[in-house]
Amino acid sequence: MRGNGEAMPKHEAMPKHKAAVRKVLDRVKADKRSALTAPEGKLICEAYGISVPKEGLATSAAAAAKLARKIGFPVVLKIVSPDILHKTEAGGVIVGVKTPQEAQKAYRTIVANAKKYNRKAKIEGVQVQQMVGGGQEVIVGAVTDPSFGKLVAFGMGGILVEVLKDVTFRLAPVTRDEALGMLDGIKAAEILKGVRGGEAINRAALAGLIENVAKLIADFPEIVEMDLNPIFASKKGAVAADVRIILDWKPPLQRYRPSQDEILRAMNRIMRPKSVAVIGASAEDGKIGNSVMKNLINGGYQGQIVPIHPSAGEIMGRKAYKSVKDVPGEIDVAVFCIPAKFVAGALIEVGEKKIPGAVLIPSGFAETGNVAGQKEIQEIGRKYNVRLMGPNIYGYYYTPMNLCATFCTPYDYKGAAALSSQSGGIGMAIIGFSRSAKMGVSAIVGLGNKCDLDEDDLLTFFEQDDNTQVIAMHLEDLKDGRSFAEVAKRVSKKKPVVVLKAGRTAAGAKAAGSHTGALAGNDKIYDDILRQSGVIRAPGLRDMLDYARGLQKLPTPKGENVVIITGAGGSGVLLSDACVDYGLNLMKMPADLDQAFRKFIPPFGAAGNPVDITGGQPPSTYANTIRLGLEEPRIHAIILGYWHTIITPPMVFAKVVVEVVEELRAKGIDKPIVASLAGDVEVEQAAEHLYDHGIPSYAYSTEIPVAVLGAKYRWARGAGLVK
Repeated sequence: MRGNGEAMPKHEAMPKHKAAVRKVLDRVKADKRSALTAPEGKLICEAYGISVPKEGLATSAAAAAKLARKIGFPVVLKIVSPDILHKTEAGGVIVGVKTPQEAQKAYRTIVANAKKYNRKAKIEGVQVQQMVGGGQEVIVGAVTDPSFGKLVAFGMGGILVEVLKDVTFRLAPVTRDEALGMLDGIKAAEILKGVRGGEAINRAALAGLIENVAKLIADFPEIVEMDLNPIFASKKGAVAADVRIILDWKPPLQRYRPSQDEILRAMNRIMRPKSVAVIGASAEDGKIGNSVMKNLINGGYQGQIVPIHPSAGEIMGRKAYKSVKDVPGEIDVAVFCIPAKFVAGALIEVGEKKIPGAVLIPSGFAETGNVAGQKEIQEIGRKYNVRLMGPNIYGYYYTPMNLCATFCTPYDYKGAAALSSQSGGIGMAIIGFSRSAKMGVSAIVGLGNKCDLDEDDLLTFFEQDDNTQVIAMHLEDLKDGRSFAEVAKRVSKKKPVVVLKAGRTAAGAKAAGSHTGALAGNDKIYDDILRQSGVIRAPGLRDMLDYARGLQKLPTPKGENVVIITGAGGSGVLLSDACVDYGLNLMKMPADLDQAFRKFIPPFGAAGNPVDITGGQPPSTYANTIRLGLEEPRIHAIILGYWHTIITPPMVFAKVVVEVVEELRAKGIDKPIVASLAGDVEVEQAAEHLYDHGIPSYAYSTEIPVAVLGAKYRWARGAGLVK
């Protein structure tokens, strides 16, 4: 089980800052309120080292004037009422009060406005607050997302936060480095550094404030939303002028989550089974149970295949059993090929047989409205400790064992990419592309409704699977986004993790009582948390497939310097644009290296970067410039732009590139190299030849090869392998 917040042992004293917050929250709970007043918010902020202005609570006009004198003019006056959350809308805020007389007048105006706005509102008084300003207005907030849990947010403040929606999110709590990264994670990041003569803000102070907010919301699960808006960030520090905190007293959701050891134990038996039972096996063509049996047998799986059928004595030459309980010895996984209404009964027998995994191909569960039926099988699985894949899936492949436990096409290209999909249709597209492109895969897995097994279970298995070097996943949602992020952050340090997240406009957090809550429904949460976890997000299906195919071919770069070598100026321009789009650093060519390249190209060509050798050059020019690029230690990656010519035809070009690359690999020099080929249909065969020899190459595209190289760099940077 996983929960947010654990009870502290009675013998341990609660730290002073936590005790101060708990005292305030207990009082609010006793009042049966879901929002804090501004003074209560100030107490909580002070307990966690979050800077707020000097202030006090006035309950009369005279008291407001007295407080204002004590604090020092100018001041701001704000209504204090547990029933008025949005003070500005209620006319409950007056700024720039400069005299005691103005303070008295402002007090009366605010109270009158509040009573007009909500006649039943309980008015506790008016907050008199030091007026702070200067620097930049920013917002720091928090929201509770249904999947990811506690998130901290940062963006430009004031009214701009909802107009521009320039905000970035992270899982809470955050480290100081993550907090500093948030300052650079918004579009207006340069403003904070000081532009057009403006002063740069105190980054350490603002990052510290973000860090403290994230710690606060992680320590107290009942804080579901929080706004500090505006925060005035300047050279001197960061002060929160307004605090809004919303609470939810319901106990936090307890998520089911086995331990890592339990996950691995089950996943190893599911993915590497010694025996597979097919429940609903059939000798009749056109039945799913028939296709699964054929695929297991014809795919070359060498383990035991056990057909389960209520009356058949044998199926496809194998002895059949009425129930898995009748099968002698252990079974590692059961593949269900029976109608949904029979699944629960058969699953109980699987549990009683102590089979650790069930692959539920049948549809007819939550996706059709049968939520109760899906909950029933989920409960059976947990009762008997059976991990469930699906339901509503096409099955799965694990090529190192020639395992094809699916009704789809047998798979014939082994490699190092593991792919998964939540959708059966997308799964078929993955299979089709992979076979067409001859992309080597280690596994293809359908997850369907994800009533149990999900993406983080797969990540846990593929992390320690020596046959897998790249993991690519299509998903529509994450049942437990926080768990996925935690596992992905660990796995992505070792292997690239690519995610295609569908449903970019789906609603996110349920809350909308704050500025942060209003922004939390957008796709930015997934984007930011995936990036925080080191995941490469693919913008589309083809991108995910190209990344999965190419990343396993490319070696890890040792530095950021990328050089383009092209036979066409137009390709060079487009490739340069793509490098900017995908975050690649085009190397500024040193004078000596520029001269070295010029030795091999005609006078009307261009060195620098891109290196334009022009279109009419013989194969030797390609060979010499590519060899120089590979041998030069200051160059870390190469992009080739080929233009179809009679002097160097496509296949001649491809063979020259392979020859030079393999020559250097034999000497221990192996750098990322990708190619873009422009020309007639012959370039398709040339691109395939290059790919077959470990050089990701694409006909008719200057974007895809750069995108694939950019994805490799994103992973390498996140894993700390290149800086």
